[in-house]
Amino acid sequence: MLQKLSDAELEIMKIIWDNPEETTLFSYLMEELAAQGKACQKNTLIVLLSRLVGKGYLSATKVGRRNEYVPLISETAYQTAQTQHFIDKVYEGSVKGLVTNLITGDLLTEEEYEELRALLEGGRFD
Repeated sequence: MLQKLSDAELEIMKIIWDNPEETTLFSYLMEELAAQGKACQKNTLIVLLSRLVGKGYLSATKVGRRNEYVPLISETAYQTAQTQHFIDKVYEGSVKGLVTNLITGDLLTEEEYEELRALLEGGRFD
């Protein structure tokens, strides 16, 4: 089971997962956080990155005077693990319970409902 990420750690991972480059630099993270209006102190980011390395989400490689970060866990793997944890915790492992709640709780748009129905009937959607 993957360790749960704090909101701040998840924000960092989303930036790394969305980065088209194979490695992510500290400066890139600082720039992206600032661009999103979520600027943070240098030391705060260092601590968050250290935690992510410790939790096994990132590897850090020193290249000259800078660190390069590479994700060790894909976004899809994280989402799948967290979804399973949520289903186990809230719906006692029942995926049917989750889907039923999404439908009967009026939590899906008409388009999402049709996409879900197509998927359940063996079709695919983008």
